[in-house]
Amino acid sequence: MHVHAAHDHDSTPVAMRVKLLTLAAVVLPPIALAVAMWLAWGGWFGWTFLVMLVVGYMLTAMGITIGYHRLYTHKSFEASPAVAWTFGILGSMAVQGPLMWWATTHRRHHQHSDHAEDPHSPHAGREPGIAGWAKSFAHAHIGWLFDRELRGSVMRYAPDLAADARAQAISRTFVLWVVLGFAIPAAIGGLVMQSWMGVLLGFLWGGVIRMFLVHHATWSVNSVCHIWGWQTYRSGDHSRNNPAMGILAMGEGWHNNHHAFPASARHGLQWWQFDISWITIRSLAAVGLVSGIRLPSPERLESKRVDARPA
Repeated sequence: MHVHAAHDHDSTPVAMRVKLLTLAAVVLPPIALAVAMWLAWGGWFGWTFLVMLVVGYMLTAMGITIGYHRLYTHKSFEASPAVAWTFGILGSMAVQGPLMWWATTHRRHHQHSDHAEDPHSPHAGREPGIAGWAKSFAHAHIGWLFDRELRGSVMRYAPDLAADARAQAISRTFVLWVVLGFAIPAAIGGLVMQSWMGVLLGFLWGGVIRMFLVHHATWSVNSVCHIWGWQTYRSGDHSRNNPAMGILAMGEGWHNNHHAFPASARHGLQWWQFDISWITIRSLAAVGLVSGIRLPSPERLESKRVDARPA
């Protein structure tokens, strides 16, 4: 979670509250996981909570990958109002910050990928040695969330979203969707078990632990996918295709493909590169809910291959 204001200058008290909320979102979920595992050891677990965890993970992760990322940030396809609202709300439930902040930060990452102004590069400013490597990895994975230099760049990086009434509305109501993202699984757990323990277990497994797993899958694209994997295409940075993250991050782990072709709605560009977000987008297009899908042409794909000879 990173609740971030979209204004150019935040007061010190507001900045401190943002940092405290971010710290809580990083530190508390592992504690919640330990509590849930202890309760599960005592028999307080069941299929209901496993299903809520898996379904909640997939829905909110695709809220980020399809909604926040491919639709709003890169505009790689056009969506009906129902789809645009749904995936924007699901992305908000992932608790990774308001839509405006998320899109702005990601566009900044692309514009300065692995250079000084990249908000979460494991390479920019890297110090030598193992300690330097560990510090850079930690910064790319989590540390960047506490950097005040991330503030105030909406009009520079996302003026189109600043003029988008739907994006603004989703961003303004971020806290509402976050609360519902925890309240819904808690209510389901309470109804299924007819007890307050069910409410607690639903809150933990379908809410906090689900958020924890989605957070680290997303953050791993920033860290892991700029270090481990391979490069198929020239992208001008250290982005890598990583098959493990391709699956866990709903297709986002084909990160070199994405950096080479940022506007592409499909990240897994080879038939064997599993990209469930792309499968979902294509399925929505088949029933008329998505249109204007942007994909790189075969000629562009070939021209940017690492082993391709320049024309």
